[in-house]
Amino acid sequence: MDQLQKDWLTQGLIDFEYKKYVLLAYLKTVKTSFGRVELYPFLGDLVSHYRNLLAVKANQALIRDSFPKEISLEDSTKLELSYKKIVEDDKIMREIESIVEFAIPQIKGSLQEGSELYELVESQCEIAPVGVTPLYAREGYMFVTQPPETETNVYRYQMSIFEQSHEQLRSLNTEFIERIPTTFSNTYENIKLELVKRYRELPNPATYLILSKMKFPFTETLMPVAKRLFVKHISKAA
Repeated sequence: MDQLQKDWLTQGLIDFEYKKYVLLAYLKTVKTSFGRVELYPFLGDLVSHYRNLLAVKANQALIRDSFPKEISLEDSTKLELSYKKIVEDDKIMREIESIVEFAIPQIKGSLQEGSELYELVESQCEIAPVGVTPLYAREGYMFVTQPPETETNVYRYQMSIFEQSHEQLRSLNTEFIERIPTTFSNTYENIKLELVKRYRELPNPATYLILSKMKFPFTETLMPVAKRLFVKHISKAA
């Protein structure tokens, strides 16, 4: 199973053995992906599913609200509409509670495996400025490369800061420009100079190199980790 729907807990047949089968099939796919050192999209999905399960366990009202309802005419005289549950609370609630109790440690185990893999990838990444870094570093270029360092992936980045619930959040937008060969003569500094010549709107751009000491799947692993690591790096410098 390649994907676990957000409402998998209450979608379709609500039966412990069936939901157990669905969940384990999904986690088997996740494990295979992690075995290939492919973190995304599964690591992000696991975080979301785990948080949802904890919220459901803490608040049973969330379960009741997730069920569909049908409108029935309860009082023909007063023409009052009321909502009638399609399911019987007691039996279904007990079944869901069993599913939740089983699912939480299962997903937590997979999430732990993914987190350890993430930390490994992050530990292999280094960030260094290319040339002189200007005071304004929220916009510029990001170079991402890994062994054997024969080419670098060039991105233009822009980081935005916004307030939410009295907290500063940061988002990073990246635009792929091109993949450029790196040689003894075509260094990272030379690549930056060529970008300055080509894109005049950034005459003195902040430019950073993110170098991984190990080779990883680029799209599924290295790039997502590099972006998160880059946001933390820029946030500290800002």
